[in-house]
Amino acid sequence: MGAFEYQALDSHGRTVKGVLEGDAERQVRSALRDQGLTPLHIDPIVDRESKRNRNVGWQRGMSKNELAILTRQFSTLISAGLTIEECLNALIEQSESTRSRSMIAGVRAKVLEGQSLATAMSSFPSAFPPIYRNMVDAGEQSGQLDGVLDRLADFTESRQSLQQEVLLAFIYPALVVLVAFLAVTGLMIYVVPQVARVFLNTGQELPWLTSALIGLSDLIRVAGIYALVAVVLAVTGFRLMLRQEEIRYRWHQLLLGLPLVGRLIRGVNSARITSTLGILTSSGIPLLNALQSAREIPANLPMRSAMDSAYKAVREGGNLSQSLKRSGLFPPVVIHLIASGESTGKLDTMLDRASATQERELKNRVRAMTAILEPTLLLVAGAIIFMIVLAILLPIFEMNRLII
Repeated sequence: MGAFEYQALDSHGRTVKGVLEGDAERQVRSALRDQGLTPLHIDPIVDRESKRNRNVGWQRGMSKNELAILTRQFSTLISAGLTIEECLNALIEQSESTRSRSMIAGVRAKVLEGQSLATAMSSFPSAFPPIYRNMVDAGEQSGQLDGVLDRLADFTESRQSLQQEVLLAFIYPALVVLVAFLAVTGLMIYVVPQVARVFLNTGQELPWLTSALIGLSDLIRVAGIYALVAVVLAVTGFRLMLRQEEIRYRWHQLLLGLPLVGRLIRGVNSARITSTLGILTSSGIPLLNALQSAREIPANLPMRSAMDSAYKAVREGGNLSQSLKRSGLFPPVVIHLIASGESTGKLDTMLDRASATQERELKNRVRAMTAILEPTLLLVAGAIIFMIVLAILLPIFEMNRLII
């Protein structure tokens, strides 16, 4: 039995959308007519999604926030003793997103055909990443799906929370920069030319600061649009260059070398890697398989290359900690905790501890950076505006002195 997403007209001529299950499109049409609906369009969910995944690689699946909420709901339902089919039915009714509801219905249809939950999820790779499916598969094989889903819910919520906290921490500084830029631009384009016209009409000799300000204002008004176009073209060209893996690798390597940004990138990627490996190994997945799934986790290419080297080293019988240490890209505390876990046989516990440590340090570092950045930006913006006001007031002070 498959799942179909439909669009139909009700008795009042209003368009309604939803999901129905059936063996064929004809059966779904018949079911809609029995409900007093006139079918307009019926689309097989799984076939449509597979086609999207093959032909439209940029089509997004379920958002990270939606996936975190769905996983927590799934964990709660499965822990309450409901079957997988009953859980999926409840998730379909609970979901507010039509796209999410369609995907869950497609998974349910595959499960009813006799496939495992992980296999059914593999039909929707845009919604359920490989790591997610591997953990679900491990839970099904070990008979501990409820426990695995509970840890998976914690994992997805933790990642989402960390990303949101880092993002929100830099929203205020970004707003300060934007407002300061708009304020200074407005002063230079509209206010300074009006004041300059008054001073020039008086014929007095202007202070060097005022002359420089007027010259800069004229330059911005004449060449500002060209400078803006040049910046847009430069950013666009740079982004196109970053599509080449070699250039992107060098750029990521340069970022790692920056004092504050490099530590932040290392912290974010280390937290993601250790938390992923920790939850995979604690779910019963062998370390080698866990490393194979976690190799694509780092967004930074040098760190991703280090994970590839670690995978090869472990496959050849080496230690994970030594391989990561050789790369020189991971914080020492992470290396020491992993080495301790390998020597004591408690690698999953130490990976979880390393993840918690990195997340805590990352949050503290972000708070410290924003605590320094916010007043610094305010002082810089205030200093720039003060210089503009001072440049305007200096000729007025000179005129008053001459009158006196």
